Formats: sequence, C-alpha cells, structure tokens
Amino acid sequence: MSFTNGVIWVVEQQGKRVAFYTLGCKVNQQETASLMKLFRKRGFRVVDFKKDADVYIINTCAVTHTAAQKCRQVIRRAIGRSPAAVVAVLGCYSQVAAEEVLSIPGVDLVVGTSGRSRLVELVSEAMEKKRSGEWPAKGINAVEALDGSLDFEQLPLPDDPRRTRAFLKIEDGCDQFCTYCTVPYARGGVRSLHPDLVQERLSELVCAGYREVVLTGVHTSAYGKDLGGGVNLPRLLRELVELPGNFRIRLSSVEPAEVTEELLELLATSPRLCRHLHIPLQSGDDEILCRMNRPYTAEEYRKLFHLAREMIPGIAITTDVLVGFPGEEERHFQNTFNLIATLPFRDLHVFKYSPRPGTPAAAMPEQVAPPVKDRRSSCLRRLADELAASFARRFVGETMTVLVERRSRKRQGWWEGLTDNYLRVFFPASQRKSGVRGEFVPVRILEVGPRDELQGEAVEN
Repeated sequence: MSFTNGVIWVVEQQGKRVAFYTLGCKVNQQETASLMKLFRKRGFRVVDFKKDADVYIINTCAVTHTAAQKCRQVIRRAIGRSPAAVVAVLGCYSQVAAEEVLSIPGVDLVVGTSGRSRLVELVSEAMEKKRSGEWPAKGINAVEALDGSLDFEQLPLPDDPRRTRAFLKIEDGCDQFCTYCTVPYARGGVRSLHPDLVQERLSELVCAGYREVVLTGVHTSAYGKDLGGGVNLPRLLRELVELPGNFRIRLSSVEPAEVTEELLELLATSPRLCRHLHIPLQSGDDEILCRMNRPYTAEEYRKLFHLAREMIPGIAITTDVLVGFPGEEERHFQNTFNLIATLPFRDLHVFKYSPRPGTPAAAMPEQVAPPVKDRRSSCLRRLADELAASFARRFVGETMTVLVERRSRKRQGWWEGLTDNYLRVFFPASQRKSGVRGEFVPVRILEVGPRDELQGEAVEN
C-alpha cells in the first residue's frame, strides 16, 4: 500500500537487485525465504548481501542485547556499501524499537513483524520517491500495532530446488511472557494457521520435492489455542501424517508444559514424525524458573525427559539454557549444571542473559556480572560437547535412515545428510554416485568423526 493517496504501486522492477540479511531464529529465516519469493515474482534479482544492490532488506532479531547490536551493525554496513540504495529494516527489533532504528541515518523504511506481504510495494515506492527526492530523509515508520485483531499473516512458501528441507510456519506470537523475553511484545499473541491450510501447504511442499518439513512457529506447541474446537498440535499432526507422499515431519521448539503423553505417543508410533524434540529448559533451578515465569519445575522437566526417552527409543532432545539471569547465584547455576549432566541431551544452546528494555527482568536487582556469565556459559558449552559426543557414540553399529542433502562441501567424495534424530551422517559417494540427493538412504554407522558427525556406509534396502 502506498503512503500517498492510498495508491497501490504496481511493481515490475525488472533486473533491480535486492539483498537480504537475516538475524535470529528459524521463523525469521523462513519469513526471509518467503519474502525473497515475493521480490522475485516482481522481477527483482536476489544478490548476495556483500554485493552492490538497489535494495537491502535486514530481517532483525531482538532476543538479546548482542542480537540488537548486530542488527545495527548490519544496517550501517548496508548503508555504507551503497548510500543510494533503499534500506528497509523489518522484524522483531524493528517492532520493539522502531524509532531507534529510524534514528540510524540512511534507513529508509521500518516494518515490524506484520504487514510484510506489502513490503514489495513499500520498497518500490521508496525507490521511486528516493530517486525523485520526494522520500523523507528520516525514512518512514510503517510498523503496525500488534493488537488483538491481528490475524495469521500468510507469506508464500519457499521454492529453493537446492534444498531437501523446508520450514512451514504454522503459528505466530506468544502469550507466555517469560520475564526476560521481548518476543510477546515483538510478535503479539498466539495466531495459528487453519489446519486445512497447513495440510494444503505441506502437500505443496512435498509435491515440490521437499522430503523434510519442519513445522515452526514462535510458540509452536501453543498451536490451535486461538482457533477453538479442540484444535491443537497433536490433532494437527494426526492429520498431517496421513497425507500422501514421501516425506517426514520435524517439530521445532516445544514448551515443556505442552509436551503431553499424546504428543509423545504420536512420535513413538508414526514413522513420519522425526524422533527429535527441542524442549527449552532455561534453568535447572526452581527459584530461577519461578523468577523467569517458566511454568514447570526442574523435577517436572527431568520426569518429562525420561518419559520421552522411555516412550521413544533413540529420541534426540535438544534444549536452550539461559545463564546469568538476575539473582542466579553459584548454587542456582550448580543446580542447572547438575541436572543437565544427568540428562543425555543431543545438544545444548547456551545463551548469556542480557537485559531487554521493557521486560520485568531488566528491572530486577542482583544483575550478574559479565565475567560470571562468561564462565558459566563456557562451563555449559564444554558439558554440551561431552553430551553430544556421548549421544552420537550410541549409534555406532546401527543402520539408520539418512535424508541425503548434498555432496559434502567439507569432505570431498562424500554424501552428507541428516537422520530423523538429528545426527549428521557422511558416507562415500562412490557407493551411490548419483540420484540420491533428496532420497532416504539406509546407512550403517561405523564411527564418530569430528564435531559428533557420524561416518558410515550405505547399505542395500
């Protein structure tokens, strides 16, 4: 939509170059891929962000202070590379700090986490008016308020033929309001894509050749709570696994309190569902979990972990851990370390707490010193390496189904791919010289290589 006289700009920008830079989560990455498709449809040519372009689009993150700082650095880099280009900034950082973004000289357009479907029109108007000198030097704030009337915004599906895995966004927003987190302010409340549309979109992806579809969202396990009628994530999965085609489904992050026995039973019984759950822990200390407004205890998490392993042999469980939360003393951290050390995680994502403006935790006393956060983070990262290696070693000697993604760039003469339980596997290309990319191949695991990567040999079905 135009900013002048309500005119819709009909855009055919044949040959104009647009470059994208994405910071943050899988949702942001999926949304950027969708926006690339929108721009290509209007004649734009997508180029590398390091190259000269007519338009630079930065999709931002606000989850940590470091992420916001990186956003500003990338914005300034784009402005410095081509001052005449249109620089558009969107995403979570834009949503919560629009005026801060606009204060950077050279930013032309700020869009938040909604209204992205009109980005091509907004950018095209900015290009025309910047060329004629009509565009305001300070740029335009096009961020929309995130009120209760907001609907799920559908963007085009990705269409990269080089990929075997696609992300399908089924939910947006979060109502949890963890005390450290800006996401509810940046994304608004929970909004779900109707189950019929999820089925339709997944079928399109499978028909396009994708063999793994990752169901993603901001609070994926809250799927359906806004739709009523008993719609929820397990019910959706029951419908999706019945669709025709050669594919598997992976879930993105699911909250501990929403991992039910019904969900675990589905993962245990459906070969189309990957044996992998990312279940954020954040802390292994009950006092800190309470201060974070996380709705579970360390003991409840431990029981859930063991139940998942009991019901789903070989499951990979990955997690997020936040160190240095306000008031986290050494005893609190030790409780977290001790809990994690007893649980055979596939991987840990360790983050250092940073105060985010407007969140309750930012105003809490007893902020933890940066050197203490650094030490605790390093300690958990070392533990993560040990746990990952131990998990990988369990599968030596087994034959596992691998979705072959590509010829390895790191190892000449090898194929590489991913198992359903999130292990990267390499096997010699001499065994399968062609025609295996995007196929499910049984591979006997022979050894664990560097970085917990498995090496094996393809076997006949």
